[in-house]
Amino acid sequence: MNFFTQQARPGDAATTAAPPLMHAEIKPFRPGITEMNPSPHAVVCMFLGPSVETICVRNGRTRHGREVAGDLDIIPSNTRCSWETKQAGSTLVMVVPQTLLQSVARQLGLDDSYVELADRFQLRDPQIEHIGWALKADIETGSAGGRLFRDSLGTALASRLVQRHNAHSLPMRDPRGGLSTTKLKHLVTHIEDNLESDLSLNELASVAAMSVSHLKTLFRRSTGVPVHQYVLRRRVERAKLLLQEEDLSITQIAFATGFAHQSHLARHMRKILGTTPASVRRQPE
Repeated sequence: MNFFTQQARPGDAATTAAPPLMHAEIKPFRPGITEMNPSPHAVVCMFLGPSVETICVRNGRTRHGREVAGDLDIIPSNTRCSWETKQAGSTLVMVVPQTLLQSVARQLGLDDSYVELADRFQLRDPQIEHIGWALKADIETGSAGGRLFRDSLGTALASRLVQRHNAHSLPMRDPRGGLSTTKLKHLVTHIEDNLESDLSLNELASVAAMSVSHLKTLFRRSTGVPVHQYVLRRRVERAKLLLQEEDLSITQIAFATGFAHQSHLARHMRKILGTTPASVRRQPE
């Protein structure tokens, strides 16, 4: 199910086969232009890896922004779009059929004829992000969770899209009692750009222009996890990426992602991802 092409040529055909339920895959991209042909399905993309500057063209509208891990693009069906980046990276592509959205709408007591997703660019949505990380982990373990697990995540994703990202629903608002979208994006970007540093709550509170106690409370409300757990997961994910792509020793990668030593990285990688740095390095690309 190849929705994306690099430097797409005129006449490229759109993918038309409808998956029975949600389909998800991790798609790497190279520096340059990545195009997505119009699809009869809604597509949700979650950016993975180090931040990159992006120019996105969708429905004739050009947007500029900086993609950081967890950023989401929601692309309505039958929409052609493209991204231009100067760096390589990867994204989790989640394809949600209209039939699934309509089925979920009916279960929620909504009129399925009004299911039309809004166009979202670099959105932060903690619930979809959690679903995305769970899907990514399942893909990387060869769908160890099985069909039932994947289908339950697809239903949860469709439910969130119908309830919060329907073009006919009320506009998205910042999480109640949490950080504003702008402040959250500024904060997670700082974290992404400084994973190798000894990040402290005082430093992050200063970036967010608030007290440490307020930061801890509002960050958890906005993301669903405490600050330290968020930073640890991002360090582990970055280390995994480096283990797969860079010719560095495990010790060097531990230092490059903010861990004190190789064993420190291994302990947290085993806890968060259920694997070890050595196992990741042995995995075929």
